[in-house]
Amino acid sequence: MAKKKAKKKKAAKKKSKAVVKVKVGKGRPTKYKKAFNEEVRKLCLLRATDIEIADFFSVTEATITTWKKKHPDFLVSIKEGKIKADATIADSLYQRAKGYEHEDVHISNYKGKITKTKIIKHYPPDTAAAFIWLKNRTSKFRDVLPDPPNTGQQITKIIVEYASEYVPERKQIESVVIEQGE
Repeated sequence: MAKKKAKKKKAAKKKSKAVVKVKVGKGRPTKYKKAFNEEVRKLCLLRATDIEIADFFSVTEATITTWKKKHPDFLVSIKEGKIKADATIADSLYQRAKGYEHEDVHISNYKGKITKTKIIKHYPPDTAAAFIWLKNRTSKFRDVLPDPPNTGQQITKIIVEYASEYVPERKQIESVVIEQGE
């Protein structure tokens, strides 16, 4: 009798497994809303990572990846935010590296009389910003440097090679570098 009951249970399990059908697309409703597109663009302007975006929307990183795949506008918003932020910072760094000027207003008080004078402020090139710019734009200036004893000579050589691409008087540059190296 126990054997018959066991066989019936196995048969019932097999039938129940065969009957169960998985419906694709059903399940928990998505938390995604179209309003998230603008919010995620703003987050990306602030350099938010996918993990930080997921935390902001109280979802997992995998959910953010799914939203990117299922909602093209969401992905476009992320890309727009990241590209605009990078472009703005790159432009600011470039301006700082090469030097720039801008109009300003100087306000002064002389003998009780307030005067406003239009002026142009000049900012000289910043060598640190130029180095960062070159380091990010050219593989020759990356952080991978040779062994310490040769570092100064190698950097000088790299600068001479790089400058020679833009300055036709390469011999003048080499002679200055040789004089400094001796």
